[in-house]
Amino acid sequence: MKILDRYILTTYLKTFISVFVILMLIFVLQAIWLYIKELAGKDLDLVTVLKFLMYITPTLIPLILPLTILLASIMVFGNFAENYEFAAMKSTGISLQRAMSGLGIFIVGLSILTFFFSNNVIPWAEYNSYNLRKNIAKVKPAMIIAEGQFNDIGESFNIKVQEKSGENGKLLKGVTIHKKSGKSFTGNFTTIIAERGELASAEDSNILKLILYDGNYYDDTPPKKIDERKKKPFRKAAFKKHVMNLDLSKLNNIDLNEKNIDDKYTMLNVAELNYAIDSLKIERNTIVKEFSTALYNRTNLATLNLTVNPKKDSTYTGDILDIFKDKRKIQVLDYAINSTSSTQQIIKSKQATLKVRNTTIYKHGIQMHKKFALAIACIILFFVGAPLGALIRKGGLGLPMIIAIVLFLSYHFIGLFAENSAKNGNLHPALSAWFSTLIMLPLSIFLTTRATQDRGIFEFDHITQPIKNWYNQKFNRSAQFEALNGNTPLVSFEEKDINNYKTLSKITSISFGITVVLGVLYFVLKNNKLPQFAEAGIQFSAVAFIIFLYNYIKSSLAFDKLNALTKNKKETIIQKTLGAVIYPLTHFFRVDKITFGTNYNPVKTNNSKDLYSETPITLSKNDSIDFRAVSKLSFLFFSIALILFLSYFILKNNEQPQLALAGIQISIISFIVFVFNYIKSYLEYVKLLKTIKHKKEHPLFTLLGVILYPLIHFNRRQKIDA
Repeated sequence: MKILDRYILTTYLKTFISVFVILMLIFVLQAIWLYIKELAGKDLDLVTVLKFLMYITPTLIPLILPLTILLASIMVFGNFAENYEFAAMKSTGISLQRAMSGLGIFIVGLSILTFFFSNNVIPWAEYNSYNLRKNIAKVKPAMIIAEGQFNDIGESFNIKVQEKSGENGKLLKGVTIHKKSGKSFTGNFTTIIAERGELASAEDSNILKLILYDGNYYDDTPPKKIDERKKKPFRKAAFKKHVMNLDLSKLNNIDLNEKNIDDKYTMLNVAELNYAIDSLKIERNTIVKEFSTALYNRTNLATLNLTVNPKKDSTYTGDILDIFKDKRKIQVLDYAINSTSSTQQIIKSKQATLKVRNTTIYKHGIQMHKKFALAIACIILFFVGAPLGALIRKGGLGLPMIIAIVLFLSYHFIGLFAENSAKNGNLHPALSAWFSTLIMLPLSIFLTTRATQDRGIFEFDHITQPIKNWYNQKFNRSAQFEALNGNTPLVSFEEKDINNYKTLSKITSISFGITVVLGVLYFVLKNNKLPQFAEAGIQFSAVAFIIFLYNYIKSSLAFDKLNALTKNKKETIIQKTLGAVIYPLTHFFRVDKITFGTNYNPVKTNNSKDLYSETPITLSKNDSIDFRAVSKLSFLFFSIALILFLSYFILKNNEQPQLALAGIQISIISFIVFVFNYIKSYLEYVKLLKTIKHKKEHPLFTLLGVILYPLIHFNRRQKIDA
């Protein structure tokens, strides 16, 4: 290992270990605070508490490790940049990639270790912590009677209280007790409801004495003899005071080391999760098949008309109910209604059952993919933190801590959102587990590229410049025209008026585009049963539309001012009203009217030239700018359409029909916009070829360009550049 790699690795490890220990301490304290209600008042010895913490700690690694890598990377590389150590490295020819390479090997090794840890150690910790918590909950159950929820007291009673008061919460209000049945019948047949209650037993007693006041006792336990069930359907008794003595001797002698639950999805490794998912899917398919058979048998289609010998030429074409008499018609209709209603209830009940089973399958799938996603996330977050630290050039725990927490919270909450969506069946489990990691992937590529090129984070000229050129290309001709004609009064505009209109027209165009896009997305998402996203989209669309109207009015006033300077006719109210609806056409019409000077009638003077005396070089340059701007837009929308078209099949194969349908609809819209821009780019290309006197493009080649546009795009660009 070279000295530089050793130095970077040593510095990183020191920071990594320090941050890891601090974060571990914070998260462990947070876990203690979270589970304090389960531990308090149980008289647990120190060994049990330490064992509890030992089991809880590994389950915190999926939260602590990504944040540690992100924060340590920002701090270390930010410190290098702040102290000009990177500048010294670059002066000797060492690039950022070279400085990150040695540390990258360590991160890859750490990610592999993380996978084995999450596949073996975390399931073991979940298994032990869950069973230990379950056993602790059985100790002194009177101490954990929580308000507003049912609490198991041993294996025989289930108690719920609305409110607790008095010393140690011994006074109870709104008590509901369900007594579990014995071995003869399954279910809760005995219910006791009281207005008030009191816990009167000593803390160290094996008997829980519960005194109830002003209540009722309900018992609908079926008698063993069938003849007595009709005579004694249920029993009810009112009481002023009722004393219950619950034996807790078994509960106060709980074996905390007992472990009888081992099939929870968080306790399984990848192989066990795969096996469990296959088993659950087989069970679900069996249930669906049996249910389908049962529904078919309910229709009696299999045995219908087996004993009927139809007569020849006895076909009846009238209403089937007309065969029966009125009384029989009513019976037939009642039977059909009752049969349909009961079938619907059965289907709803089975849907609820299958929903629970599907949720269980989804949870297993999410847990399996999260083990792989965690390992890859370590690598990606390193490539987010390291270049980000080099760009912000700040070390220490100030700004790096804030940035790391913001990024990690975004990463974490995106993952939670995706996981919850997957549990509800709205997102594929595999996609939900990888969603936050995939979101961070382009960010890591972007930041690494920016840091490598030694450019700022928020320099987006390479993205915004083509758009600016698209808006400014024809305004630039106005400047050329004015330069050619000097200060001729007929073509002399005030520069601030032109700039003002240019700015307003840009804002108006952008807000109009956002309004249309979000409006289209509203209908797409609504039709694909995604109402929440649709509602958010239409709200943003409304805001964008208000901004559009405001700027449209201002741009119209600015355009009228320019028309007054050039003595052109003002737009009518009808033109302005229609212009708000079809703004893109209005925008291009106004730009052409201003820049090409069709109504200005320029006159030659000693210091001026005619606009139309531009040289072929100037014309070809302007045409080239036009073509490049439109071709970039064509390429952009073609790429969007192609990506969404391919994602349609991916989402459809992953059982996401709603997202797939939304994707294909947006893809079609993007393709329509692409075709429009493709035609426009073709016209600009033909115009450019005519100017530079090149041969026209073959029609077949032009038609193929609709499908194979990237090839056409780069071929045309190469031909122009040549």
